[in-house]
Amino acid sequence: MRKLVVFLHSSLDGFVEGPQGAMDIGWIAYNNELEDFADKVLGTADTIVWGRKTYEMMYGYWPTVPSDENANEHELNHAKWIENVEKVVFSKTLSKVDWHNSKLVQDNVEAEINHLKQQEGGDIVVLGSPRFAHHLMALNLVDEFKITVSPTLIGDGLPLFKNIKEQTDLTLKAHQVFESGALGLTYQTIK
Repeated sequence: MRKLVVFLHSSLDGFVEGPQGAMDIGWIAYNNELEDFADKVLGTADTIVWGRKTYEMMYGYWPTVPSDENANEHELNHAKWIENVEKVVFSKTLSKVDWHNSKLVQDNVEAEINHLKQQEGGDIVVLGSPRFAHHLMALNLVDEFKITVSPTLIGDGLPLFKNIKEQTDLTLKAHQVFESGALGLTYQTIK
């Protein structure tokens, strides 16, 4: 059975974005070490799931990277990967998705995620999309959390965890300490 993995960056005080909204993420201690961590997370995945806003933001950016003369090798490789990976977009307001290898799901999130988990393949990753991740947390569908924690306090914003309706026990499967002071954490849900 495939795993549903939530992959997010967090501040030390538990926020995934700052008070200015979705792109208020300049505080992330992003460097080569975090790039490598992200590559390892995504290296086990062959399906991404997103909500509408993240899909639109990603679709507006990543297809432009291959023609960007300032793009570095990591960005070019990621753009190629994201172009070809299966993308499942959950939205009640979109009528279609145009990005290569994308599928739109308009209702019954729980049934669709469980269907995806039963298929053959690699991990299913919520890449960004924290609000959609919160919805999946509320449905108790998350199997693993892969979180980077930056050594920064931002004081306010969108919390890492939200809509938790009952105690969820986790076990630490792996951890890394980066030179920047950031952490890479992998927790598995105990079911």
